[in-house]
Amino acid sequence: MPTIPVTKRGADQLKEELHRLKTIDRPAVITAIAEARAQGDLSENADYDAAKERQGFIEGRIAEIEGKLSMAQIIDPAAVDGGGKVVFGATVELEEETTGEPVAYQIVGEDEADLKKGLINISSPIARALIGKEEGDVAEVQAPGGVKRFEVVAVRYE
Repeated sequence: MPTIPVTKRGADQLKEELHRLKTIDRPAVITAIAEARAQGDLSENADYDAAKERQGFIEGRIAEIEGKLSMAQIIDPAAVDGGGKVVFGATVELEEETTGEPVAYQIVGEDEADLKKGLINISSPIARALIGKEEGDVAEVQAPGGVKRFEVVAVRYE
């Protein structure tokens, strides 16, 4: 069975979401279904239909998270010894070659990725270009506007 890399922070976020779904959202939707049933005719009851749809979403999300957590390979970036190379969990400071614009990204799992927070998916083009690079190396990334070149300024494991 393949494993899914996820940082410790990402695993904690998934566990929190799972806990919320099971302890708050699931009981709330069960209550909403019971209240809608009490209103009588279910064939034309929009509240009942909406609650059943919400229940389906919640149960699907619970199953999805449980599946991901069962296959998760939890990696603590602070405990990683990448030897100065860019690896999963590393935070990489880059400088775009043409503009000199500095940018920093942490390479994380699919569920954690959030570009606005500087968290990029391990399977994204930029992350794939950065893996294995060290300080001073240049990574070429195929972007929609053409090839962009980034110099690796620093690699941190935090």
